[in-house]
Amino acid sequence: MKKNKIAGKTMEAWKEEYPLLDKLVSTKEVFWVNPEYESFQTASQQISLNENDVKEAEERLKRFAPYIAKVFPETKEMDGIIESPIVYIPSMRQQLEQVYEQKLPGDFLLKCDSHLPISGSIKARGGIYEVLKHAEELASQHQLLKRGDDYVILDSEKFRSLFSQYSIAVGSTGNLGLSIGIMSAKMGFNVTVHMSADAKQWKKDLLRSKGVTVVEYADDYSKAVEEGRKQAEKDPNCYFIDDENSRDLFLGYAVAASRLKQQLEDLKITIDQDHPLFVYLPCGVGGGPGGVAFGLKLIFRDHVHCFFAEPTHSPCMLIGMMTGLHDKVSVQDFEIDNITAADGLAVGRPSGFVGKVMEPLLSGSYTVSDDKMYRLLRSLADTENIYLEPSALAGMAGPVHLWKSTEGQSYLNHHQLTDKMKKAVHIVWATGGSMVPKEIMEEYYRKGL
Repeated sequence: MKKNKIAGKTMEAWKEEYPLLDKLVSTKEVFWVNPEYESFQTASQQISLNENDVKEAEERLKRFAPYIAKVFPETKEMDGIIESPIVYIPSMRQQLEQVYEQKLPGDFLLKCDSHLPISGSIKARGGIYEVLKHAEELASQHQLLKRGDDYVILDSEKFRSLFSQYSIAVGSTGNLGLSIGIMSAKMGFNVTVHMSADAKQWKKDLLRSKGVTVVEYADDYSKAVEEGRKQAEKDPNCYFIDDENSRDLFLGYAVAASRLKQQLEDLKITIDQDHPLFVYLPCGVGGGPGGVAFGLKLIFRDHVHCFFAEPTHSPCMLIGMMTGLHDKVSVQDFEIDNITAADGLAVGRPSGFVGKVMEPLLSGSYTVSDDKMYRLLRSLADTENIYLEPSALAGMAGPVHLWKSTEGQSYLNHHQLTDKMKKAVHIVWATGGSMVPKEIMEEYYRKGL
């Protein structure tokens, strides 16, 4: 019997070249250090995006802030800037030390993108940004909007009537669909969200209640994106938001970094050579964590160390980056089923665009089992009274992996960080959860037993 080849090589040959694949294919937890990681100065020369691109995105969000404050009253307090709090989680750190029998020095903070207004997840950053950019371009083309205008005027029949002639489409496992669906519908666009099989029912119901068309698929995320793309191509007035390749989504996420810098300064937290920053980001197709990590590297350079976290059954970015195949390979090619409770991370094929940008910037990746995510969900609720969805807990396992794995230890030693860890700052990026219905959250909590 002829064995199927993956990019011209057998599974055995791949495992021989990358021994870690053996564990990945067996869906065991792993910690991987990126051998392509370089100093920021060297890395930045290979990347086409820069600080000006992020600043432009930041300025656009400021222009839209008065409009956002008007149409989403929950953002009024923040003057229409969609931002999340950052909180210390000392009790959770103690809990991790007890459970995993491992001292974890440094300060532990949670970046609560789970509580971002409008759509309650990290996707409120990139998704909403790309919708606003598209709306601005359309309104300018029709000479209804110019720089210097008060963008509150967008909340009027004139603009809703214009946008109603256009449609927006996106493929999503859930959270990106929520942010794009809610924002687009509010502005007056006809919006369709193509949802994969693992998308939660409550997310579909919420979208429909906002007037969004939801198309459901029996397949995974890649299929939903592919079908969404195909349908959008048939309609010249349809704008497809491409989670796999979108520069605009990426830049919307990257804006988070300068805001985080301000929050850390407000907390009198220093990040420098002696006070390293470690950030743990749950990763699906890669846009959200990639954009945030890129923004952080622009600001903190070599003093920040970013790690992606993926479910053991969906390690698409890790496999793509480790093999160098990026989007030319899926977890299914390696006989991994891509079935996980972490619906936002249930992605079989990574973004090639993000993988290539992150190649010299990402410190490493690790995988987390569904069981562990549920246990961490329960622990965080018990210790800090913060409730997140399972996928948002993938980041919480990061510091433990870093300290307990041989690979993590070798990373710290190689970068002369071991002696600095008492002064380190660990930020776990909580990607979603505040909009989960109470009865579903209770069910998650029970599974954490």
